[in-house]
Amino acid sequence: MRRLKLLGWAAISVSLLAPLFCYGKSQWQRPFQTPQTKQLFAGITYRRQVFHHPRPYIAHIAQIDLTHPGIRVMTTPGQLADDQNEFHADQTSSFLTKHQLQLAVNAGYFYRFYENTPWDFAPRTGDRVNVLGQSVAGGQEYSPSQAQWPVLCFDVNQRAQIIEGGQCPPNTLNAVAGSHILDPHKPLQLEKDKPYARSVAALDQAGQTLWLILVDGKQPTYSEGATLAEIEQLVQQLGAEVALNLDGGGSATLVASTVSGASLLNAPIHGKWPMKERPVATHLGIYAHAVE
Repeated sequence: MRRLKLLGWAAISVSLLAPLFCYGKSQWQRPFQTPQTKQLFAGITYRRQVFHHPRPYIAHIAQIDLTHPGIRVMTTPGQLADDQNEFHADQTSSFLTKHQLQLAVNAGYFYRFYENTPWDFAPRTGDRVNVLGQSVAGGQEYSPSQAQWPVLCFDVNQRAQIIEGGQCPPNTLNAVAGSHILDPHKPLQLEKDKPYARSVAALDQAGQTLWLILVDGKQPTYSEGATLAEIEQLVQQLGAEVALNLDGGGSATLVASTVSGASLLNAPIHGKWPMKERPVATHLGIYAHAVE
């Protein structure tokens, strides 16, 4: 009887400690808080930038030469649905793997969404969701434009532009929408601009260089997020002309292809769990050649 009690207490202890162990392990799996620069693929350079003031936060920046041979943009294809649930939610790494991409980031805002606990959330992978703002993939529009949702458009020649009115030109091949246009020359005037996990797409004046900027957030002492004003400063430092704020928070995810499969470049946090990806509606992906 005593042995059974001891086994019972041991089982209870393991069941209680296992989640703590897994949570601790996920924290150790996060990228190091050290600067880094490396060429990921031909035409794509990655930089990790670490900030300590006014709070700790980490920015992950992928610079993409849209004119480089082999570089090609792709966005998530949806479905034409009468009920406006145009997309099936999926993780960014799954999108990258499915389409054999070299780099991918989460993109537009969507609903239905809620997040209460690591096990109580929506959407789950495969759930149908609705996108806010225009979404175009392969020349097909899957979500209509909305004036309050500015849009990042790529034409058939890979030239990119950000449209404030939310409607891409007729020759658009791919497009995703966001919430705010970030212009270092015309700073946003927001009543509330709290630090947050961010996903941002920035462009040079010619629309030939694309920066994907991811800032980790909601992780005290590791990376607590950045304000949009701080992102505007970073955009200016990079030499970009304009940027579009994409879906952030627990959605913010940047993934690259490696010989062993999809690899997280940032530290997403879904359901308050570090290094856990959120299923989202749309993504922005890049095809590229290996570095010679």
